[in-house]
Amino acid sequence: MTRALSIQRSKTMAAVKSRGNASTELKMRQLLRANKLSGWRRHIGIIGTPDFSWPHEKVALFVDGCFWHKCPHCFRKPKSNLDYWVNKIKSNRARDQRINKSLKQAGWNVIRVWECKIDQPGTIAKIKIALCKKQA
Repeated sequence: MTRALSIQRSKTMAAVKSRGNASTELKMRQLLRANKLSGWRRHIGIIGTPDFSWPHEKVALFVDGCFWHKCPHCFRKPKSNLDYWVNKIKSNRARDQRINKSLKQAGWNVIRVWECKIDQPGTIAKIKIALCKKQA
């Protein structure tokens, strides 16, 4: 890619405004409601801004996108601009670890669910176990 095309692509990508991971969050929200899990809040102002949290129980739930966080089950390496994406994904994973550590030090139970695993039976079970631990 020539430098001019690279600059233009950068400008184009910068103009794209993130809308979060609305489809995966919607899927998770539907799953939580279907399983009668209530009391959660979305995007509360704690470190890492979890997708869902139960503040009273101190449980934080993150739904991680398979590409952005390098899912071991379905991640596919990009074919172009490889150095950029390798560094970006590496920094995302490092940030996730820092967030997990900080939240755990603050007494939070952190759950991370891969986008591709939302519908798995173990997902709701993991959340229920975390909520029961905090209520006991």
